[in-house]
Amino acid sequence: MELTGEIKVLNDVQNIGNNGFRKREVVITTEEQYPQHILVEFIQDKCDLLDSFVVGQEVKIALNLRGREWINPEGVAKYFNAIQGWRIELVNSKQPTPQTQTQQEPVSFIDEADNDLPF
Repeated sequence: MELTGEIKVLNDVQNIGNNGFRKREVVITTEEQYPQHILVEFIQDKCDLLDSFVVGQEVKIALNLRGREWINPEGVAKYFNAIQGWRIELVNSKQPTPQTQTQQEPVSFIDEADNDLPF
């Protein structure tokens, strides 16, 4: 799956527990009739992918939906979902830079010696 939108929030890396687990969250605002603010988490080594991005940039994120079941002490099942990003790229929303054109000299046959035109 992919999600495209503008970075609204870019949180710092969170270290969870003493086992070295890391996660970093980003909130993306979609461009729809009713914009949505979607929280996407990047975990472990994927946290580093967010280092070169800033709030306000338009990005495309490749993501996976994750779900898990938890049985509480009373024996009732609870379900949790997560949206995990695994790739992020900048969407080229800037105006393309104009290409430089090489200047060509005007062509004239008037001064050529073998010009035998009558005018």
